[in-house]
Amino acid sequence: MSQSVFLMEEENKTKDELKQELDSLEIQLFRMQDNIKKIARQAEIVSIDQTRHDEWVVIYADKTSENFQLMLHSSVKPFRGDWNSAIQAEFKDQNLHIADIKGEENKGYGSILMKHLKEAAREENIQYITGDIVKRDFDHVERLKHFYSKHDFDVKIDHHNQQGEIVWNDG
Repeated sequence: MSQSVFLMEEENKTKDELKQELDSLEIQLFRMQDNIKKIARQAEIVSIDQTRHDEWVVIYADKTSENFQLMLHSSVKPFRGDWNSAIQAEFKDQNLHIADIKGEENKGYGSILMKHLKEAAREENIQYITGDIVKRDFDHVERLKHFYSKHDFDVKIDHHNQQGEIVWNDG
């Protein structure tokens, strides 16, 4: 969006609309501060980010020598030990292999997590992120194909055998 369009939209908002947006942002920031304190007690804080819907989120990780889970919690609600979305992966043959992506759909959470998963792979000098599409995924295989393609994965789907694979190459 160009800056002039943004400014025109801002100028068309009433004082009440602007106050409501500011109040919402202020609540999210206070909540995010409290959430970060609670999350940091049990996991590594990776980043804070903002969704396409202007929702502030905390990204945090639980990492072992074999597994890597990247989680996201929205600052719209208080942290009570649960995440809104997560990518579960394993370190496999010098690659990161996505085991599962879980959580709320169509909020942009998966895209934020994928961005941070790629950054983590780069930091660990991991060139490939791989994953399998299995039979249980075929009720939403087109959505998966769109998601992974959008994030620069090579997606191969075998509809006949209801399986597939994804590969991201940072080379």
